[in-house]
Amino acid sequence: MKHTIRYYFITGLLAILPVFITLYLLFVVGKFIDGVWGAAINFYLKKHFGFAIPGLGLIFGIITIFAAGVIANNLFIRRFFHALEAHFLRLPLIRQVYPSAKQVVGSFISKDKPAFKKVALVQYPSKGLWSIGFLTNDSFSEAQQKTGKELVHIFIATTPSPFTGFLVLVPKEDVTFLDISVEDGVKLIVSGGIVKP
Repeated sequence: MKHTIRYYFITGLLAILPVFITLYLLFVVGKFIDGVWGAAINFYLKKHFGFAIPGLGLIFGIITIFAAGVIANNLFIRRFFHALEAHFLRLPLIRQVYPSAKQVVGSFISKDKPAFKKVALVQYPSKGLWSIGFLTNDSFSEAQQKTGKELVHIFIATTPSPFTGFLVLVPKEDVTFLDISVEDGVKLIVSGGIVKP
């Protein structure tokens, strides 16, 4: 009886927990977007009309993202945006942060040039300890010239977030590429090894 109750409880937990985690993450992101737009809009509504509409900021945020996508596809607007971006990049600190942020976001969204190319197995942080990583790029030429080795960029992700971790440059001959998809590699890391490919 005790084992049956425990079994049903764990089965129910495994069925419900992923749903709650997904809904919670959507709620957090939605609340953030709603906070960015909703604060100003609801302040205006409350002041002039005496009421606020929860979730209005989220709706405006989604509309803004779609509008930005439509505008960015217009050739004239695109040229104007590139000119504005060039002036924007002249500002101190922004020229150090903005290009990297743009490249990282673009690589995660792009289907043609994905950020993670292959799932790799490397001995990290020391010999005999194996870590799952992702091939992100070939090494830059200066590092290869100074080490005399063909190095590759391996991103060692941390559990549970596959988007935080360490970048290591590893000789290509020391990298073992796995025959699993990047999606399966991400699942493996997010689950802490519970979900096997």
